[in-house]
Amino acid sequence: MEEEVKNEEAKGLNFVEQLVKEDLEAGKNGGRLNTRFPPEPNGYLHIGHAKAICMDFGVAEKFGGTCNLRFDDTNPVKEDVEYVDSIREDIHWLGFDWGDREYYASDYFPQLFDLAVRMIKEGKAYVDDQTSEQIAAQKGTPTTPGQNSPYRDRSVEENLDLFTRMNAGEFEEGSRVLRAKIDMASSNMHFRDPIMYRIIKTPHHRTGTTWKVYPMYDFAHGQSDYFEGVTHSICTLEFVPHRPLYEHFVKELADESYCPRQIEFNRLNLTYTVMSKRKLLQLVKEGLVAGWDDPRMPTISGMRRRGYTPQSIRNFIDTIGYTKYEALNSVSLLEHAVRDDLNRIATRVMAVVNPVKVVLTNYPEGLVEEVEMENNPEQEGSGTHSMPFSRELYIEREDFMENPPKKFFRLAPGQEVRLKGAYIIKCEEVVKDADGNITELRCTYDPESRSGMPGASRKVKGTLHWVSAGHAVDAEVRLYDRLFEVENPAAETERDFREMLNPQSLIIANAKLEPFAAALGEKPGEKLQFQRIGYFTPDYDTKPGALVFNRTIALKDSWEKAKAKN
Repeated sequence: MEEEVKNEEAKGLNFVEQLVKEDLEAGKNGGRLNTRFPPEPNGYLHIGHAKAICMDFGVAEKFGGTCNLRFDDTNPVKEDVEYVDSIREDIHWLGFDWGDREYYASDYFPQLFDLAVRMIKEGKAYVDDQTSEQIAAQKGTPTTPGQNSPYRDRSVEENLDLFTRMNAGEFEEGSRVLRAKIDMASSNMHFRDPIMYRIIKTPHHRTGTTWKVYPMYDFAHGQSDYFEGVTHSICTLEFVPHRPLYEHFVKELADESYCPRQIEFNRLNLTYTVMSKRKLLQLVKEGLVAGWDDPRMPTISGMRRRGYTPQSIRNFIDTIGYTKYEALNSVSLLEHAVRDDLNRIATRVMAVVNPVKVVLTNYPEGLVEEVEMENNPEQEGSGTHSMPFSRELYIEREDFMENPPKKFFRLAPGQEVRLKGAYIIKCEEVVKDADGNITELRCTYDPESRSGMPGASRKVKGTLHWVSAGHAVDAEVRLYDRLFEVENPAAETERDFREMLNPQSLIIANAKLEPFAAALGEKPGEKLQFQRIGYFTPDYDTKPGALVFNRTIALKDSWEKAKAKN
């Protein structure tokens, strides 16, 4: 019976959690669990990092362990304090916290340097004067062994002298490196005397000009894990070939009582976008997007600005799960998670994005009625708000057709529709300008058709959203869509990725909002559903008297529909 319970429990765990659970039950590392999230501060985090964050912090939470935040700041050329701040903000926004366990790889530069010196003394490392091209050529191929460097057998004394001088700034960048002396004939290419240190003279954002040599990822990462007491180093599948080297370097420090374990899972790849930091930086630098937090970007800050919720991102990551196989995840799954969460929490309001005026010719001039609107039918106790109704209104231009097809259940000449929460109206006349553009629709209303009145039960097929023209508030509305028009830009190797950008990814419209929506638009982070249109959130570009809203997502997935037709 006990065994059955255990098996049932295991079913609810992903494979990483299962491995962690087994280690804890075996009493490894004294039954301790300590994970880490180690971003390099060279750009903003994207949704791929969100998956790693959910794994690293989530596993620690689930099993009562701790998770460190460690900035992998070993390359001062690309790193910046701006990125450090944004990373902190993104992790907190997703709902995770590292307490007082914030570390930097640069914290360990003295210990790493000392370890490198020790390895030189033990004949396990040497200074190589060759160029990066020469070193690469000597590495060989997966099927042919590499060739030893002509500097491989330098004396310990010479290596120590050169390494000390490298750090003193005597030599130019690229002129020398420190390599581990392992095995140039190893079947694992990473073991063919990997580089441990290179010369970089760019000042570091934390250590200034103290160091002129900086450790490589493979040398710094495992050691940093060890110094911090990390028990499980959870990373993505591209690090599988690096694992033996990770273990090799860690063994220079580890003893039997404690040794970190590397476990790999599949990274998050998403359709209609790119995840390469290099390409994202290019989009930012070339002004093809409005910055790292542009709402079309796959960055966490971009998604936050667009109106995505932390819960929707976490739900999406739970849905796709963690495996050992790379996959391309449909952005439609993410969008479904966003719609699902916003449907639950968003306040319903009226807004007309492409307005045309409607004049109710039989409605009393100067009369203003208040109609009650539900704030959120999905939330018990969310209440209602009142909305003004008057003789002149706005409806969506696309909700009217002069010559409609058979099943057009919106407004047309001689046709009736219901205005949501108000009356049934009938189009009597179409007014146009000199160029033939529709400027006004003249309609009549049925005074007995308002909710609660005798004529309210009369059936009409269409229901439209609307706002009172005299009470409407103007707002800029940014209609965001997918950044690329190609499903998998990364696979299009023959084309420059910038050529595949979706020209319709941002359309700006001037909308008319009901007063209640306008008031909510002054609250940062507010989540609104513009009825029949989509989900929106106020942008931080909003200023007094100048509202700006971002469309988080449309109510329906038009892309999947279009795909199904083709």
